[in-house]
Amino acid sequence: MSDLLQQWLPTMIAMLATGACAGILAGLLGVGGGIVIVPVLYFVLQGLGVSPATAMLVATGTSLLVIVPTSISSMRAHHKRGNVDWALIKRWWPWMVIGVIAGSSVALRAKGLLLSTVFGVIAILVALNMLLRAKSPPLARQLPGAVGQGSMAGGIGFFSVMMGVGGGTIGVPLLTACNYPSHRAVGTASFFGLLISIPGALAMLFASTPADAPEGMIGAVNLPGFALIVPLTVLLAPVGAWLGAKLDAVMLKRVFAVFLCISGGRMLMQVVQSL
Repeated sequence: MSDLLQQWLPTMIAMLATGACAGILAGLLGVGGGIVIVPVLYFVLQGLGVSPATAMLVATGTSLLVIVPTSISSMRAHHKRGNVDWALIKRWWPWMVIGVIAGSSVALRAKGLLLSTVFGVIAILVALNMLLRAKSPPLARQLPGAVGQGSMAGGIGFFSVMMGVGGGTIGVPLLTACNYPSHRAVGTASFFGLLISIPGALAMLFASTPADAPEGMIGAVNLPGFALIVPLTVLLAPVGAWLGAKLDAVMLKRVFAVFLCISGGRMLMQVVQSL
């Protein structure tokens, strides 16, 4: 075994494992897998000698590109089960895209510490909401009016692209808080992932590559990471969708919250250590 292979083997194994977990989560939770991909890549890249700021930018950019095919696979599986609300998507997509464009602009100009903080704080807040309110009634009886829904869509796009995640991380809890059925929220959020990842990934591909980025970069996207992660995410997203259809709404929220706590907590620990 060559020295180069020995050096990259742990990273390759980590990427493949990340892809498997991300694929199942994409179908199960409608999150596009980014909630797993971003923190794992963040720590893996630092293990290769990349600075925390660059590691966060590369993790975010690579995750957004991975979410594109993953969301397509997940959306198709949910659409077959009738869980994608196309009427809601028609109302929300312009505002969500505007939010994504604004969030991409901030992400490319912000320091890695800010992106890490945004990721950790939002992930934990969403997780606490899901855990503490798993059996509580919704905060609202229905979705708000046009202005409120536009704000929700824009906010989902803005913060999701900064975190490098699909629309489910923020979109699912917001929809369910407005008395929206959980399984339908997850299915619809799988399409949010496309609205977020396509313009977000394009912005990252055309970004300037940091000086200390690893080999195989185009802009802020690591192509070897993408090539290793994406096959398993596409193959296993339908498996996650099948599992999601078997779980009740409360269990689905708990599973979602556990993964958010793990990933968000690890990210904030890294932020505190770097201060």
